[in-house]
Amino acid sequence: MNIANLFSEQAKCFPNAVAITDTKHGRERRITFAELEHASASIATLLEQKGLQKGDAVLVFQTMSIELYSVLGALFRLGLVAVFVDPSAGVKRLEQCCSLYLIKGLIASPKAHLLRVVSSTLQNIPIKFSTGFWLPGATTLNPARRLGSTEPVTCDADTPALMTFTSGSTGQPKAAVRTHGFLSAQHQTLAKNLDLRGGELDVSTLPIFVLANLASGVSSLIPNADLRSPGRVKAAPIVRQILQHQPSRLSASPAFLERLIEYCEESGEQLSSLQKIFTGGAPVFPHVLEQMSHIAPNAEIGAVYGSTEAEPIAHIAWREVETNDKQAMMNGKGLLAGKPVTDISLRIIKDQWGRVIPNLTRATFDQMTMPTTRVGEIVVSGEHALRGYLNGVGDEETKFNVDFSRWHRTGDAGYLDEQGRLWLLGRCSAKIEDEYGVLYPFAAECAVYQHRGVKRAAAVLHRGKRLLLLEPKINQRPDLAAIKNSLAWAKFVDVCLTNLAVDKRHNAKIDYGKLQAMLEKLE
Repeated sequence: MNIANLFSEQAKCFPNAVAITDTKHGRERRITFAELEHASASIATLLEQKGLQKGDAVLVFQTMSIELYSVLGALFRLGLVAVFVDPSAGVKRLEQCCSLYLIKGLIASPKAHLLRVVSSTLQNIPIKFSTGFWLPGATTLNPARRLGSTEPVTCDADTPALMTFTSGSTGQPKAAVRTHGFLSAQHQTLAKNLDLRGGELDVSTLPIFVLANLASGVSSLIPNADLRSPGRVKAAPIVRQILQHQPSRLSASPAFLERLIEYCEESGEQLSSLQKIFTGGAPVFPHVLEQMSHIAPNAEIGAVYGSTEAEPIAHIAWREVETNDKQAMMNGKGLLAGKPVTDISLRIIKDQWGRVIPNLTRATFDQMTMPTTRVGEIVVSGEHALRGYLNGVGDEETKFNVDFSRWHRTGDAGYLDEQGRLWLLGRCSAKIEDEYGVLYPFAAECAVYQHRGVKRAAAVLHRGKRLLLLEPKINQRPDLAAIKNSLAWAKFVDVCLTNLAVDKRHNAKIDYGKLQAMLEKLE
């Protein structure tokens, strides 16, 4: 088993079809599936000649581009481990992450190589490559085009392929290692649930979805935008690309979609070629799906729920959301995420986030499981659910065993309705418990989006008081009195306007830690 074989199969089925279209220095570039296969095989030969061997870890700093997926294909072919660290997290964080695993190689853009000036860890990596022009101490990948091809090495299901980093409750980095078996299982469930079909053109903004496209014969159009900040992209050039290329698919975070919605509502443009739109990576509230249906009237629009450790978990098509579902979301019942995908097992257990769950028998696990409509902690198990972190760091807080099966704790609260659909209520750690009882953040946050002028919302408990914090849209002011009145059931002491901190990756998830720190500072 080698995930690179999936790409090779598509190069045979669609050799002359465009695999990836991107933009560099203002000019669009294209590469076919056959050309991408040749580029990856040639780069693999160069990496092997320079001394990299199966099992070696290679740190990659390269934005979404033809270069990135050429490199990833080469790394997978050789059985190397592609390691990704967010450079915006800072040098200290970078060096913390790199200390967890021996890094043998570095592949980076010329700009990213500047990090070597301030990082001794990067300086000490023995084998370095540049995806662009030559740099001192690094080999450019350009000569690889003239080299022969290297065939994919044999890997088993447990061979590491991809490593990224996330933080636990302690803030220390945890290494999420995806194996070739994991990526293969994830591809199969993504292909099925996203209805990936060879020959389609997808506007792709999420890196893992491009991998799924390449393994399915779907062409990826990487937007002409800085995708590191999807909530701040310039929508005009992206809309121009969509109108020019007429793609049938779009996969993006909700923050990215909101930028398209704002532009199209102002300009009057419609994205009529789109037939399928999938959004995820952050909470997808109903107003985003509703507004997207107006600017892409021919599209079937769906929201995907998942996490770094398990993607996807559940899926909902907007056309399946009925009037009473929308009313329930407005009345504090949470956010409808849809039915769990067939390739994953999902349970709602008693909310005990923050406490370790010991190994369980099936009978004990069944006793912990909450009945239908009862709120609890969402846990999942399956072939595309991460079994553990590197060296077990973080396993204690997020993993547990039931007989011989491994389960992952998402850290999210929710419940299953009588139709077997999952409803989300936000992070377990963000729930409010006080004299009025329990209030989960999504109950209020989902309800408040029915009001005009609200860009983001966060429900918090500060010094014993329930507060609803709102970030207004530009040049719009929400009616705070009307909002407070409509959410009287939530018992908010006050409703305030402020800027809300969000995650760096998707620009959509509320950072409750930073929010509490801001409130303390204001206090």
